[in-house]
Amino acid sequence: MSFIQAHDFPAGLVLRVLGVPESTYYDRRNRQVAPSRRELDDAVLLEQICKIRAAHEFAATYGSPRVWLELRRQGVRLGRKRVERIMRTHGLQGAHLRRGWKGGSTRQNPAHAAAPDLVERDFRAAAPNRYGWPT
Repeated sequence: MSFIQAHDFPAGLVLRVLGVPESTYYDRRNRQVAPSRRELDDAVLLEQICKIRAAHEFAATYGSPRVWLELRRQGVRLGRKRVERIMRTHGLQGAHLRRGWKGGSTRQNPAHAAAPDLVERDFRAAAPNRYGWPT
């Protein structure tokens, strides 16, 4: 498309050589000039989704089900999968823990020192397979 616009070749000739239907070229050119109603509606919905996810401290962790529910509470009628599609195409996702993921969701401070052992417990065994209470 940019090749045809950059050079002075007739569009019909270039498209025929490339084997692309002319209707495809003109449809794509018109879409760039005037976006479809769905694209315009999606842009408005994206703004609303971003407002919901910026509402308070933890709202940025909201996934599509919670965002969809909040939109429904605001009176916006749309499908859950549409919210999923809009969030997915713009790289928005909620916080989640994967199954089998070792470790917690808390980010620990690596510079933190362990608390001192004020009782001075000794957990060493006197012999193998001998367990005793800490002394």
